[in-house]
Amino acid sequence: MQEKAKILDKEGVERIILRIAHEILEKNKGTNGLALVGIRNRGAYLAKRLAEAIKKIENEKVLVGILDITLYRDDLTLISQQPVVHKTEIDFDITGKNVVLVDDVLYTGRTIRASLDALIDLGRPKTIQLAVLVDRGHRELPIRADYAGKNIPTSQNETVEVRLSETDGKDEVVIVEK
Repeated sequence: MQEKAKILDKEGVERIILRIAHEILEKNKGTNGLALVGIRNRGAYLAKRLAEAIKKIENEKVLVGILDITLYRDDLTLISQQPVVHKTEIDFDITGKNVVLVDDVLYTGRTIRASLDALIDLGRPKTIQLAVLVDRGHRELPIRADYAGKNIPTSQNETVEVRLSETDGKDEVVIVEK
């Protein structure tokens, strides 16, 4: 796989997180009843960053959880004989909350569908919204992001890689050719 183009650098990622934090606050009229749930792995880190940005803006702490969707995937048997299941870490009741699901890349919509199933098993939120760093199109399901950092049209032979300092040592978004 060959890197084709760098779409975002560290500053670009930071600007998007700040913008999405403002958009979430505006749509939800503040932090009351708000919870961020990141989809493991990179979505969890982005949710924590959004929570930090919201705290700086509103001086209010927002609930943050981490959702593992491994067992909810419709391609589970294609991924691995022995898929690695991690823990969902949501230590608050989501019932009645405005939950913002956070992920790095929105592509076919299947990850989000699995996330919705996993989330509904935990309670009945008032609303479920979706925030993604990158929307690359090619949807297979009728799912759209409420908050998208960047729309990047891609071809099927390209991949969008979100690299974050927590997992990859640096913040950037690149397009890679398969």
